[in-house]
Amino acid sequence: MTTFLDTLSTLERDGLAELQAASDAAALEAWRVAYLGSKGRLKAAMAGMKDVPKEDKPAAGQKANAVKTALEDAFEQKKSSLGGGGGAAPMVDLTEPGLHEARALGRRHILMQVRAELVEVCARLGFAVVSGPELEDDEHNFVKLNIPADHPARDPIDNFYVDDPATTERPRMLRSQTSTVQIRTMERAVEEGWGPPLKVISPGRVYRPDTVDATHTFMFHQLEGLYIDEGVSLVDLKTTLLQFAEAYFGKGAEIRLRPSFFPFTEPSAEFDMMIALRPGDEPKWIELGGCGMVDPNVLEACGIDSQRWTGFAWGFGIERLAMGKYGIPDIRMLFENDLRFLKQF
Repeated sequence: MTTFLDTLSTLERDGLAELQAASDAAALEAWRVAYLGSKGRLKAAMAGMKDVPKEDKPAAGQKANAVKTALEDAFEQKKSSLGGGGGAAPMVDLTEPGLHEARALGRRHILMQVRAELVEVCARLGFAVVSGPELEDDEHNFVKLNIPADHPARDPIDNFYVDDPATTERPRMLRSQTSTVQIRTMERAVEEGWGPPLKVISPGRVYRPDTVDATHTFMFHQLEGLYIDEGVSLVDLKTTLLQFAEAYFGKGAEIRLRPSFFPFTEPSAEFDMMIALRPGDEPKWIELGGCGMVDPNVLEACGIDSQRWTGFAWGFGIERLAMGKYGIPDIRMLFENDLRFLKQF
């Protein structure tokens, strides 16, 4: 402790004496590099702090800060007395590492860009954003979505279960669809008394143990919409989807609805769009997601009177929309973090 304090005192005394003798800008800059530079005497002296006993470190730190402040203040005063360095060019510490190239600014990942674009389009259509947990229970992921216990979608091999569904009453799982957020939103709206009507979207990550290929991956993003009100019909659904497609892809976007089946909507449909996945390719029908009128059983499970209220729901894969809009041929490119690819967006 005494040795360290003596070193600091000597450093302060010598530094102030040499600074006083500096008579021009060159001498002043030489003093600054010698005492305050990144390889100067002050920084070298500070290395002795590691040898100070733990109980003496606070006092030693105060002394070190006092010496540093004294030298810096004396330097500024001397510089002012010499007229800001005698009119010399701004001083550069040659001991500092140089910058070989400008640092590149970061940007949003293409998926986050597309998600923000989709949310903005849906906001113009009157939809509010809601969110929910990614770790779900099968009641919200399956039961209240009218998916029976023997449905193939509930097979453990097709889901990421956290609890064993064979031995747990309400097994937890990584959600396989953002429809779970719709269920929670309807429940909350009824419990808190602020809905229906409801008009919401729920963007987020979902998980399914799919084999990874050009169009599938085990984690992807969905954007689901839900509209519940009195008198909502299939015409409202198709009109909304057409407005969405034209707002995001531009006027002239071609869409079609193909009859399908989902346990949570009736009637149900697949939503397709005419898209060219690669520049120069002929456009073809690409499935973007599913849609339909909310099944009355789903409304009733959430405490909503299905005799009074009707609604529609739809769900898209955000990766599919990004691939369609920007001509990305392989979904894996979105997750490889190749800067040559990411810098294009």
